[in-house]
Amino acid sequence: MSHKELPHTFKLLTIWLLVMVGVFLAFKAWEHQRDAGRFQLAGQTVVLTRADDGHFHWPGRVGDVEVDFLVDTGATSTALPQSLAERAGLKPMGAVLTHTAGGSARGFVAHADVTLDGGVRADQLTVTVLPDLQAPLLGMDVLGRLHFSQKPGELRIEPQPGNGG
Repeated sequence: MSHKELPHTFKLLTIWLLVMVGVFLAFKAWEHQRDAGRFQLAGQTVVLTRADDGHFHWPGRVGDVEVDFLVDTGATSTALPQSLAERAGLKPMGAVLTHTAGGSARGFVAHADVTLDGGVRADQLTVTVLPDLQAPLLGMDVLGRLHFSQKPGELRIEPQPGNGG
C-alpha cells in the first residue's frame, strides 16, 4: 500500500509546486506591469505616477547600466550609490563630504553620462557617489533644466524651451 501512496503523494506535491510557481510568476508579471505604468510619455511630456513608497521614480541609465532614479527635488545634485557607480565604471575625481537628511557622508565625485527614459540626457554630469546611499537620486542639477508641474499622485515633466532636454 505504501508503494502506491508514494506516487500519488508525489503527484500532489508536483501539482501544488506547479500551482505555486504559476502564482509567483503571475504576481511578478503584475508587478512589472504596474511598475511600467508609472512612466508614460505623452508627446515630449514625461508623466510619472507616484509609487507605493510615496516617491516618483524615473527609469534611465548611467552609462550602460539600467537605473531607477528616485526624483528628489530637495537634492542639489544627482547622487549614486557606490555599487552602481562601480558597475557603471565611474572613476573618482575627488573626495567629497556631503550633508544629507541622515547627517554627513563621505564619498567622491565623478562624471557620468545620464540618460532618462523620454529622451532627457545629461552627458558628463558631475555626480556625488556615496557608499551607503540606498537608491540613486535625481537632483536639481538635472531637474532644474526641465519644466515640471505636480498634481496629486502625478509629476509632469517637459524640457525647457531652448534647452534641448
